[in-house]
Amino acid sequence: MPASVSFTSQADFKVNLKMDIRLLVLRTGDTKALADFYSLFGLTFDYHKHGNSPFHYSATIGQTVLEIYPFTKSQTTADKNLRLGFGLDNFDQTIATLKEKSVTFSLEPTQTDFGFMAIISDPDDRKIELYKSQASNQT
Repeated sequence: MPASVSFTSQADFKVNLKMDIRLLVLRTGDTKALADFYSLFGLTFDYHKHGNSPFHYSATIGQTVLEIYPFTKSQTTADKNLRLGFGLDNFDQTIATLKEKSVTFSLEPTQTDFGFMAIISDPDDRKIELYKSQASNQT
C-alpha cells in the first residue's frame, strides 16, 4: 500500500520546488497523421525506435520530449480527456496555417484571462490550447 503524504499548507509543498516536464507521450491509431498535425505548430519530428519499443515520432520542445506512439495492444481509442497547451512565437502564422488546413476552432483567437489564445482539437479530438507568446506580441 503506498504511503500517504500530508501537507499542512500549500507552502509546505512549494519549498525548493523546481520541476520541468521532460517527457509527454501521446498514443494514437495513426502516428503519422498526428505527427503531421503537430508539425503545423513548427515541431520537427524524428521517426525512430529504441530497444523493444515500436517505431514512433519524437520532437523536442525546450527540455520536453513529445513522443507519439501507436496504441498499446489493449488500447482502441485515444485519451480525449488530455488537454495540451502550447505557447507559440509564430502564433499568427500558425493560426493562418490551421485555417488553411480547415482545422476546426472551438475558440477563435481571442483575449482571455489567460492571455491571447485559441482552442482547436487534434485528429484524436484532444483539446489543444494555443497561446500567443510574449515574443510574438512584440512583432
